[in-house]
Amino acid sequence: MGFLTSLIAFIVAIGILVAIHEFGHYWVARKMGVKVLRFSVGFGAPLWRKVAGADQTEYVIGAIPLGGYVKMLDEREGEVPEAERDRAFNRQSVGKRIAIVAAGPVFNFLFAIAAYMLMFMVGVTGLKPEIGEVLPESPAAHAGIETGWTIAAVDGKQTPTWENAALAIINKAMDKGVVTLTLVDDDGATLSRTLDLADSRELFADGEILENIGIRPWRPQVPAVLGRLVEGGPGASAGLQAGDRVIGIAGKPVAVWQDLVAAVRSRPGERVEFEVERDGSRLAFAVQLEAVDEGKLSIGRVGAIPQVDEKLLAAHRVEVRYNPLTAFIQGVKRTWDMSILTLRFMGKMLTGQASLDNVSGPITIAQYAGVSALIGVSAFLGFLGIVSVSLGVLNLLPIPVLDGGHLLFYLIEAVKGSPLSETAEAIGQRIGLGLLAMLMGLAFFNDFNRLFG
Repeated sequence: MGFLTSLIAFIVAIGILVAIHEFGHYWVARKMGVKVLRFSVGFGAPLWRKVAGADQTEYVIGAIPLGGYVKMLDEREGEVPEAERDRAFNRQSVGKRIAIVAAGPVFNFLFAIAAYMLMFMVGVTGLKPEIGEVLPESPAAHAGIETGWTIAAVDGKQTPTWENAALAIINKAMDKGVVTLTLVDDDGATLSRTLDLADSRELFADGEILENIGIRPWRPQVPAVLGRLVEGGPGASAGLQAGDRVIGIAGKPVAVWQDLVAAVRSRPGERVEFEVERDGSRLAFAVQLEAVDEGKLSIGRVGAIPQVDEKLLAAHRVEVRYNPLTAFIQGVKRTWDMSILTLRFMGKMLTGQASLDNVSGPITIAQYAGVSALIGVSAFLGFLGIVSVSLGVLNLLPIPVLDGGHLLFYLIEAVKGSPLSETAEAIGQRIGLGLLAMLMGLAFFNDFNRLFG
């Protein structure tokens, strides 16, 4: 079910985002008087095809949902009748060609604004920015930050949710400087602490950035009671049931869910005895734990989720919801912030200051798509927003074969007064294909490494 959900959510998400991107090219090309021959969402064998309109444009949905394209009338790709040459893409002015090519990424950014706007109108539910743990000898510990405090603002910017606080701190971490946190302690007093974020190489190493800073979010102390077991998983197969309170694993006592998680994770592939309380009786079950690769580690898994006190969680949740005008403004701000953050993070990776393990491909994107779809509409809209921003930024990079590479060629043409030679463009295309192949190879490598270790 998890795989199917992720697959469907991924196809829907990528289909929407590719269609929006290609529609940008298509719409502006039509407005500029260029004849569009084909509008395709996806590659490969057509699953659906229709020819329509005065220009008999071919509309296609391809079998491989990893991209799309708009094919325009162009003398460089075939013979064009004399009567239609003024409608060929290559015959248009540099300004028109720039507008047509830039329209794809621009429509991605506009869609991101719309997705974020709807997300804020629906309402974003998040955790309050409460610090659950401060890691020893970390920048947070050296700043004097303590467990249990709440992050009220980052450099004066209000942070109603943990996500707001995390994004604000990460943005400041990019500056290699200091960030001032406004915090509220257990007694309700307002405090100020300064984080030293100068060591960016350490901050952007493997792992989550906030954890590298030394801050972990609040998590509930959940009792070790099984709320639901995965059908066919190790726990269910061994006879464990929802409602069982785990009191011991492998002869060691278990008090809270975190104890259970620690005991299970440290025993991948082992056969372990679970001691549980059920209806006032103590029972023992031998469970063959599953071994799962998580990054470079092998961890154990029992296939169970905890029974959570919803009242406890509700006390630590906060919902952010805006009216349409404010939601639109917040959507513009979030799109801008995520675009700049994406660009800066790419720069960190290029200069070796951030781990290349952060590059993700379609497998990881599919997993996130599935998770966000299960969480709800708001989370899925947020997912669509960040992926749309990423597509917009990626396509504007000055790499031949991408929109940004074409824009670079047209800007050079505008400056020098004539197009680049076919030889220069061909060399650029080969370089671009090579760079894109390396990027995709790295993305797939990271995806498979996360799956299989």
